[in-house]
Amino acid sequence: MSLIIDLTAHSAAYATRLFAETGHRVVRVESPAGDSLRRTGPFLHNRPELENGAYHQFLNAGKESLTIDLKTSSGQKIFYDLLKKSVALIANLPLPLDQKALLDAQPNLVLTLVEDSEPELCAFARSGLLSLTGHPGERPVLLGGHVIYSATGLYVAAATAAALYVLQQTGQGQVVNVSVRQCLETLNEQAMVTYATTGKGTERRGYRGAITAVSGAFPSSDGYWMISVPHTVEGWDRFMEWVQDPVLMADKSLADEAERDEKRDLIINRLELWSKRFPKAELVAESQKRHIPASPVATALELAEDPQLLSRGFLTQMDHPRFGPMMFPQGAIATVLGTRMKPAPTLGQHNAEILAELGYHESDHRALVECGAM
Repeated sequence: MSLIIDLTAHSAAYATRLFAETGHRVVRVESPAGDSLRRTGPFLHNRPELENGAYHQFLNAGKESLTIDLKTSSGQKIFYDLLKKSVALIANLPLPLDQKALLDAQPNLVLTLVEDSEPELCAFARSGLLSLTGHPGERPVLLGGHVIYSATGLYVAAATAAALYVLQQTGQGQVVNVSVRQCLETLNEQAMVTYATTGKGTERRGYRGAITAVSGAFPSSDGYWMISVPHTVEGWDRFMEWVQDPVLMADKSLADEAERDEKRDLIINRLELWSKRFPKAELVAESQKRHIPASPVATALELAEDPQLLSRGFLTQMDHPRFGPMMFPQGAIATVLGTRMKPAPTLGQHNAEILAELGYHESDHRALVECGAM
C-alpha cells in the first residue's frame, strides 16, 4: 500500500481514516501544538486533553502523527521530503504551502483539495438541508454529532480513490477539487426530485417522517422505533391487521396513500398511543415479520452491545494504551479486509521514526525541536 499525507480538517478527516482502513499508510501532519480535531469534544473520561477527544480517537485511528511547523523553512523541508515518498495529499484549503511547489516536488501526486470555507452550520444551511431538518413550525435543527462530516468525508475518499485508480492505470496524478457545500447539496436530491415530479415541496417533519405517508419515529415502552408503512394497499392492510385500530380501520379511504398523506397526523397521533404500550424490540420483530420496514432507535450503549456488530467484527476488543480495555469500532472496510486498526496516535508519536526514514539523525531531531520546527 502507498503513503498518503493527511492535512484535513474535520470535514474530510473521515476520508483519510477510510484509507487507513484499506491498509494505506496515512501520515497526519499537525502543528506542534496539535490541530483543531484534537480539541473537538466530547472528551473521553470528561478530560479536555489533546489525546482524549472522541473524534480524534475515531477519525485518526490507524494513522501516524508527524508534528512540524510548516511556517519554518526546516519544517517545510521535512514536508517536501515526505511528499516525495507519497502518492497522495489530501488537504483542506487554504493550503499551507504553494500548490505549484507541491506538484513540482512530486509531479505525479494526487492532490485532493477540500473547499470548506464556511462554518458547519452555514454550509448546512446554504445547501438547503437545514430547511428539511427539525420539527414543523419550529426553528430548523442542525443534525447532531457532526454527522454531515461523515458524508463529506465519504465524497472526499471516493474522489481521491478514483484519482488513485487513474494514477495506477496511467501513471499520471491529478488535482481533485471537492466542495463541502456541494457534497451536502447532493443529499437534497430526494427533495428536489419530489418537487420536480409532484410540484410538492418537502417540509420539516421532525420525527414524523415524510418518505411514505405513515413513517417516522414512534414511542415505545422503552424508547423509540422507526417504521415506514409501504405505500401500497396491501402494505396498509398488513399494518392494520396488526394494529387493529378501530378508527383507522373504519376509514376505508385510508387504503389510498394520497388519503393517508392528507390525514397522516391523525394516523400518527393514534399510532403513537398504540405503540408506546410495547417494547421496541417486539414492535420491530413483528413489523419485519409482516414485511414492513422497521428498526429500533438504538442508543450508543445498545450499539456497543449489538450482537450483529460484534459478530461481524465491526466492534472489537482493544487494549488501548491510554484508556485500557474497550470496544472499538474497526470500521466496515477494515472489517472486510481484516485490517487491524491501531489506536489514534499521540501528538508527534511518529516524529523520530519518520525522520529516520527520511535520512535525519537523532541530532537533527533534537535541533529541530530546539528551533521550534517540531
